[in-house]
This record gives sequence, structure tokens and C-alpha cells, in this order.
Amino acid sequence: MPTVLGIDPGVSETGWAVLTSSDQASPRLLEAGLIKTKPDTALPERLRLIHGALASLLSQHRPDSVAVEEMFFLKAAHTVRATLQARGVVLLAAAQAGKTVAEYNPRSVKLAITGSGSAPKAQMQAVVQKALGLSERLRPDDVADAAAIALCHIRSLRHTRLKVLDSFGGKRPPR
Repeated sequence: MPTVLGIDPGVSETGWAVLTSSDQASPRLLEAGLIKTKPDTALPERLRLIHGALASLLSQHRPDSVAVEEMFFLKAAHTVRATLQARGVVLLAAAQAGKTVAEYNPRSVKLAITGSGSAPKAQMQAVVQKALGLSERLRPDDVADAAAIALCHIRSLRHTRLKVLDSFGGKRPPR
């Protein structure tokens, strides 16, 4: 059963979600949460806190891969810089843990989850809730986004596997 750690990076709040999946069952949420840092803390310390929390999550859950949101566009330059630095810390933690990293831009995630690259956030959250069999939507948005990123990656892995099987006439490829 592949396990994926989905991450929505940010300096103030980094959302994360661990999903597991098998060929026979729908993806399942194992755990999700938020890494928060205080705005009055110096940026290097905030990045260290994010790195430490991610290293702990990677050690605890031992995911097969990590799926991270790509930076698509942001308006405020200071927000872009800090978010990119947080994203760098995410990539570093994954590399140190020896994990494969997949990156998805928000439009690709929306397309994989809802079928529309311009789906509103509420629609995305509703589809994630249903796909994971949750009784309510994940909150806050950063956690819901992390679950959507992980779900997008699981669907991408399934699609790739189906393409491989199709090229071998529906039989497993030789090992």
C-alpha cells in the first residue's frame, strides 16, 4: 500500500496530510495537521522548526513519497520569498529522508481532483472529503490542500500504473 505525505508549504502554516492507498480500496487519510510558526520569530528559526517537524513526520510515517505544491503565483513579494524558503526546507527534509518528491501546481491538483483546473476551493474540499470518506471537510485550508495534493499524487501513480499495464496487455510487466 503506497503511503504519501502531501504538503502545502508556508512559513506561518504548513499543512500536511498522510494518505495511504491500495488498488482495491479508496485512499484513506491516516493523519493530517498543521505546522505553525509565530510571526514574531526570526525566519531562520521558523524554517528550522518547519524542518524539524517534517523530519519527525517523515520518520514517524515513513511515506513512500512526498507530494508538494509547486509555487504557481503569489502577489506579495515578501510572501513569495518566505514561502519559497519554506518550500526549500520541505524539499531538503524529503531529500534527507531519501524520499521521492513529486511537485504539482495548484491548477494540476484541481484538475486531478475535480476535473476542472479552475475549480473553487469549496468544490475541491468537497471532493477530497468524499474521496477520503470523511464525515466533514478538513480544516484549515492548508490541511485540506495538503490532502488534495497527496490525493492528486495517488491518482497520478494509479494512472501511470494503468498506462504501464496497458502497454503490457493488462499483465504485470516482467521484473
